[in-house]
Order: sequence, then structure tokens, then C-alpha cells
Amino acid sequence: MAAVSITAAILVIGDEILSGRTKDKNIGYIAEYLTNIGIELREVRVVPDVEAEIVGAINALRTRFTYVFTTGGIGPTHDDITADCVAKAFGVSIDHDPRAIAMMLERYTKEDLNEARLRMARIPAGAELIENPISKAPGFMLDNVIVMAGVPNIMQAMLDNVSARLATGAKMLVATIDTGGLPEGIYAAGLGAVAAAHPGVSIGSYPSFHAGGFRNQIVLRTKDAALLEAATLAVETLVATLKADKAAI
Repeated sequence: MAAVSITAAILVIGDEILSGRTKDKNIGYIAEYLTNIGIELREVRVVPDVEAEIVGAINALRTRFTYVFTTGGIGPTHDDITADCVAKAFGVSIDHDPRAIAMMLERYTKEDLNEARLRMARIPAGAELIENPISKAPGFMLDNVIVMAGVPNIMQAMLDNVSARLATGAKMLVATIDTGGLPEGIYAAGLGAVAAAHPGVSIGSYPSFHAGGFRNQIVLRTKDAALLEAATLAVETLVATLKADKAAI
């Protein structure tokens, strides 16, 4: 029986990301988090604070993936338009949500809930709220779209609070093999043959620098333990054979 595949996309919203002024710290965190709970991240998009761009991206992604996670654009300023764009994408109304206001009153007095702050309590009709224990202004989930803050520690808290509601699939199994100094050019052809012989396993080669020079690692990924074991053995055999041949020269 095939492993259940639950997929996701991340939609990062904000001119500040595209301009380089703000360096995104959320993509890697969400990717690792989803991998650990059995959700496959398949795509990441970054769009500006432009309604048509946001609405178009939401509608494109939500029909292709099990979940869409958005970050950014739910603050108190005029350019925080994500909630309105989600409402438009789904064709629903948006208004101040009494539940969201009640959450925010845990931090603010009624007098301090000015018009700008109340923008953060505007929630599309039919959405479930996502608790924000840090600044209290909630995120929300509408159908399969999960809307979270862009501030990393708030986003992380929201992700923790929404994760229990999500369907998850089989977790990805990973094996990493160090080539022991073999350059990619030596094992590339053999690795390609191994990959072709084990189509149920994703196999990649990843070089990096370290103190002694290049370090090459081969990473295998699959949800099937038996397939992983067989492919790992094949790669280990390839590496051992090539190292022995190199030593014999």
C-alpha cells in the first residue's frame, strides 16, 4: 500500500523580502517542521504586497497542495493586506471578529485597541483562529490556507498551535553517506546508475567546503524503509569500490 502523501506550499508575502531589506528566516524553519511531522513541502513562492499577486498565488497553490502556509502581511499597517486577499481568494466577507478582539483584549485595554490594531482582528468569514501567545493578534486557517505572522518567533508559536489540526502522512526517511573525499566527478556516473535502479528513492549529491577542503555527501530520501536500505547499500558499495580503485592507483 502506497504511503499517504500530504503536501504543502509556502507563500511568503512582503515587499521587504523581495527588496532584500528583510532576510527570510521562516522558510527553512517551516520546511524542517513539516518534514518532521510528515508533510512534504513542494513549493515556495515570494510575492509583493500587491492584491492581485497575493490572490492569484493563493488560488494557484491551494488547488494543488494539501496545505498552503502564508507568512507576513497581517499586521496593523496599510500594507498588511493578506487577510483581505485571502477573503477575496475564497469569495467570502471579512470583518472584525469578536473572538480575535477578545484575544487581543488580553494584552490591550479597550482604549488601546485603536483602528490600526483592530486591523489585526479582521478575519475572513468561516476561518478558524490560530492562537498567538506572544502578541495575542491571531493568525487564522480558512479551508487549507494557514495564515501566519512574518515575525519568526510569532510564526513559530502559531505553527505549533495549528499543527495538531493538520493531517500528516508517512515521515520521510533519510540516509546520509560521506564520500570520504571522493570528488563528484568520480562518482557522478555510478550514482546516476544507482538512482536509475532505485526510482523510489530520491538521491542527491551535496558538496560543501570545510576546513580541509571539499566535502561531498550523498543523501537518500524515501518513505519506504526497505527501498532506503537497498539504495543505501548500493551507494555504499559504489563509494567503497571507487575508493579502493583510487587507493590502488
